Amino acid sequence: MGSMSSSGPNNSGAPYIQFVHVYKAFNEEPVLQDVSFEVRRGEMVVVLGKSGVGKSVTLKHIMGFLQPDAGQVFVAGSEVSKMAEEKLFAVRRRVTMVFQSGALFDSLTVGENVAYPLRERAERGQALDEETIQARVDELLAMVEMDSVRDLMPSDLSTGMKRAVAIARALAAQPEALLYDEPTTMVDPLMAQTIGDLILKLKRQKGLTSLVVTHDMKLARKLADRVVFLVDGRVAFFRPDESAGRIRRAHGTSFYLARRSFVPAGQLRVDGQQWTGKLEAGREGSVI
Repeated sequence: MGSMSSSGPNNSGAPYIQFVHVYKAFNEEPVLQDVSFEVRRGEMVVVLGKSGVGKSVTLKHIMGFLQPDAGQVFVAGSEVSKMAEEKLFAVRRRVTMVFQSGALFDSLTVGENVAYPLRERAERGQALDEETIQARVDELLAMVEMDSVRDLMPSDLSTGMKRAVAIARALAAQPEALLYDEPTTMVDPLMAQTIGDLILKLKRQKGLTSLVVTHDMKLARKLADRVVFLVDGRVAFFRPDESAGRIRRAHGTSFYLARRSFVPAGQLRVDGQQWTGKLEAGREGSVI
């Protein structure tokens, strides 16, 4: 279930990111098992599941930080799963990852953090004068509603504010795709809503290809064009978000990853097939 029959990249619908039968294990413990899905150009796909099912591992494969034990990962038609490190630098300029921590430079101000990718472009011969860099920093911080913290240090910011600044810095690199790793984890509900609105705005305004890893069902329903639902490292569901509602209505099963949501053992059906995994009857917060 969730696997594609192709042994190479599927060019139908112009996928930008594609996993083809990917397996990955750590210390002989499988983390990803026969994972196949794709993200089309301009599409926003959400990888959904509880902690420890391999969601963030998928992002590391896209960036080339990890290689699969078997299977293939493609970005913009090129197989990154077998790509040499020096060639991966070009991929990482086209695809930018927003880490949970924000990964801001502690010794630089917010404005200097956002300017960093712009200065890197200048070093690669893409001439940008200082006035242009500063104007672009102002524009990006305003876009994420963080212009008021331009001169602060990262240590002065809340977790949610750091994530918003990290998004601005990611955009400074002018990527073709953005990867978000648990963007609303450990932030208050108001900031979580703000970050969700921001991610959606960027997708609509810039048409960026986006992949969001989360266990936040509310965020998933807000953002997703399609949902990859991982359970025990396997793709249990890969369909447009509204399909989840159809499954829920058709089978009388709550299909939401949220607290106080329950899935009776043996009653979850996906694409007409019964799927139980390791779920327990009445287990809270397991499967939506």
